[in-house]
Amino acid sequence: MPEQSMWGGDSYDYLMGRWSRLMAPKLVDFAGVSDGDHVLDVGCGTGSLTRALLDAGPNVKVTAIDGSEDFIKIGRHNVADDRATFSQGDAQSLQFGSNTFDKSVSLLVMNFLPDAKSAVSEMRRVTQTDGTVAAAVWDYGDGMEMLRHLWDEAASIDQAAVAKHEGNMPLCRQGELATLWSDNGLTNVEEVGLVIQMDFASFDDYWSPFLTGIGPSGSYVSNLDTSTQNALKDRLRAKLTQGRDNKPFSLMARVWAVRGIV
Repeated sequence: MPEQSMWGGDSYDYLMGRWSRLMAPKLVDFAGVSDGDHVLDVGCGTGSLTRALLDAGPNVKVTAIDGSEDFIKIGRHNVADDRATFSQGDAQSLQFGSNTFDKSVSLLVMNFLPDAKSAVSEMRRVTQTDGTVAAAVWDYGDGMEMLRHLWDEAASIDQAAVAKHEGNMPLCRQGELATLWSDNGLTNVEEVGLVIQMDFASFDDYWSPFLTGIGPSGSYVSNLDTSTQNALKDRLRAKLTQGRDNKPFSLMARVWAVRGIV
C-alpha cells in the first residue's frame, strides 16, 4: 500500500479524502454489500470506505487494513464503531485465513500496490465461495479532471512532468481492472464507470491541497521552484476560473470500478 511518507497524516483528507467519501457509497452499492456481511476493506486509508460499508446495514462488520500506521490511527478515530476493526497489514500478503469474508473491497489503492496481481489473488483467497471481490481506481488519464488538468498543464511547461503524469499509472484505464480480475480467476467480471461531482468553493480550494506535498500531485507541486509553481498556478487559474478566482466551480471525477465472483 502507499507509503506513509507520500500520504501521511490528515493532509490526505484535504487533498483526496473529501472526494473518496463521496465515491465510497457508490462502490459499496456496486459491490452489492448486504446487511450481515463481513467485509474486508483493503487499503482503508482514513476510513471513508469503512464508514460507507458500515452504513450498508446495522449488522455489517468490517475488517479494515492499511500499510500505514498513521492511517490506521486516523481510521480508528474517524470510524468509532465497534463493528469495525482496524489493523496494519499488507494487501499483497493478507494475514487472514481462506474463506474468511463475504466480500473484499478496495477503494483507490490497487494502482499504488507494487504487486496488484498478488493483492487480487489474496483478496480472492480470503473471500468465501460465491463472494464478491470489488475495487475502484481513479480514471487519471481522462475522467479525474482535478488531476488531469493539473498534469496536462504541468506537462506543457515542464518536461519532467510528462513522465510523472498520473495518467501513466497502471490500472487507471478502462478494461485494465477487468482484465486483472479475470486473469486472477474471478468470474462474472463486470467493470463500470462511477462518477461524482467535485465542488470547489474557489480556485484556492482547488489549488491549496496540492501544496501539502501529499500524493504524487502534491509531491510534484510542492517541490517545484517558485517560478514554475507560479506559472502552473496561473495556467490552471485561467483554465478553470476564467479570471473568477473566488467563484465556485465543479469538476467531474470518475473511477473505473470492477467486481467479480469467487
